Amino acid sequence: MSTESGLRLDGGIVGLRPPRMSDHAEWSQLRHESRAFLQPWEPTWAEDDLTRPAYRRRLDAWRRDMDLGLAYPFFVFNREDDALVGGVTLSNVRRGVAQTGTLGYWAGQKFARRGYILAGVKAVSRFSFGALALSRLEAACLKANEPSANLLLKAGFTEEGFAKAYLKINGVWRDHRLFGLISRDRARDSAE
Repeated sequence: MSTESGLRLDGGIVGLRPPRMSDHAEWSQLRHESRAFLQPWEPTWAEDDLTRPAYRRRLDAWRRDMDLGLAYPFFVFNREDDALVGGVTLSNVRRGVAQTGTLGYWAGQKFARRGYILAGVKAVSRFSFGALALSRLEAACLKANEPSANLLLKAGFTEEGFAKAYLKINGVWRDHRLFGLISRDRARDSAE
């Protein structure tokens, strides 16, 4: 499956689709405007992170991962004016006995806490349990990131634990809260 594919997800107030090369200018501008807002919660940005060549490399990696069924990146667009508001990525898809993946997301600062990314997370969750037939989704957020934890809880995730030095965020190994969401079918199976 290519990032130029016709894959689209309906999130009600948002539409989602894989990133394209033609999205670079809008993506770069939104990330640039939101840099101070995003950096405390993300891995260290490369010096050339927002450049066209770096975006092309990112797009090539996303395309490879999609073709292999390992990840599904989506940009989230506001339905009102089709503006890019952020992204939701299903990554680290594991098959076999696990049937799980990891969900990550970001919002441009001016679009944060307006319901767009929550709608995107719910849409990618439905896609994961439906079209991809995954059993479980996992997500994590920094201990201090209450808005992110609240988003996950509103999306139906359950807080499952805590991991010390889980991810290297903005150059430092940081503790994270761990969340999980199980498909309704699997939840019924585990209750029996």
